[in-house]
Amino acid sequence: MEALKSGSDVLFILLGGIMVLAMHSGFAFLELGTVRKKSQVNALVKILADFSVSTIAYFFIGYSVAYGIDFFHGAETLIQKNGYELTKFFFLLTFAAAIPAIVSGGIAERAKFNPQLAATFMIVAFIYPFYEGIAWNQAFGVQAWLKASYGAEFHDFAGSVVVHAMGGWIALPAVLLLGARHGRYTKQGGISAHPPSSIPFLALGAWILTVGWFGFNVMSAQTIENISGLVAMNSLMAMVGGTLVALVAGKNDPGFVHNGPLAGLVAVCAGSDIMHPMGALVVGGVAGGLFVMMFTLTQNRWKIDDVLGVWPLHGLCGAWGGIAAGIFGSRALGGVGGIAFMPQLIMTVLAIVIALVGSYIVYGVLKATVGLRLDPEQEYNGADLSIHNITSTPERESNW
Repeated sequence: MEALKSGSDVLFILLGGIMVLAMHSGFAFLELGTVRKKSQVNALVKILADFSVSTIAYFFIGYSVAYGIDFFHGAETLIQKNGYELTKFFFLLTFAAAIPAIVSGGIAERAKFNPQLAATFMIVAFIYPFYEGIAWNQAFGVQAWLKASYGAEFHDFAGSVVVHAMGGWIALPAVLLLGARHGRYTKQGGISAHPPSSIPFLALGAWILTVGWFGFNVMSAQTIENISGLVAMNSLMAMVGGTLVALVAGKNDPGFVHNGPLAGLVAVCAGSDIMHPMGALVVGGVAGGLFVMMFTLTQNRWKIDDVLGVWPLHGLCGAWGGIAAGIFGSRALGGVGGIAFMPQLIMTVLAIVIALVGSYIVYGVLKATVGLRLDPEQEYNGADLSIHNITSTPERESNW
């Protein structure tokens, strides 16, 4: 019976890991569709290379930093409980690797390739797992202090704060240190439109992310006995809320419409196991509106060239999700309860501080030593030709 239970848990969390792994292809296609044609190949290669570097960083360093667990034992030891700890690592790795995938969307089209791989290693090995350990593994006694002070621990079921807010706020310094794409903003204060190269690919990426997200959220239970249909329902309602508000606020813009469900899903991660579905609908709707408003402000008024809008989408909607769990998870609003507002606020602010400081150190050192940005000629030619020596489609077909 024990073997059946552990085997079922392995299968359950393995399927979750596979679904989140599939989400990385969603990140790739979303970026491919949003960037200009001359940077499409770079978007695809970058996501796969970042995932591979993340795996090495998390396997050898990051997982130990977060959970105090390593894999330097014989395979005989590792296969205990049907290898549950190994599949749990795979599942949590797909979360960790989402951080550089998020950053990738912000720095698209003008970042050097190898320095970004170095940044990925440092972020996934040290910065992300440092906070992950505090939030999900009781590190440094922060959760115990919150429980003693406010009667409840910080609750982030599937990573609104731990994954998305961290990713979005790590991306912000990278985007600021890089500067805007050449020609995006004129010296006279004008804005040059850089429309998406492919709406169909952008939509494909958004759909893959949306479908995979149900594994991201539901499978965060990590064992069969903890699975909850409420998580699936809340994810659905938040996704729909985000889509509809983004549709209206974005005035039918397909870019906003397809980022709307992602905004809703980012926000609902934290409280998806404790909110009422109607609360999740509101949380998702607010996130959809927040994304449209802040993306427009970021690009047009503040002239921060965050290509995919990863800071508003993940950074701000993730922070909103962490705080919203402390509001809509309460019994007064139909939630399960067992949650307090202040721990949610304190830990969300702590995540932002760790992300900003860590990112400024990593990207600041890289900028000062090897440089972060392609030179103007390389950027003009496009990342595809400059880095990979090929374009996404040939200029002309050969005739022989």
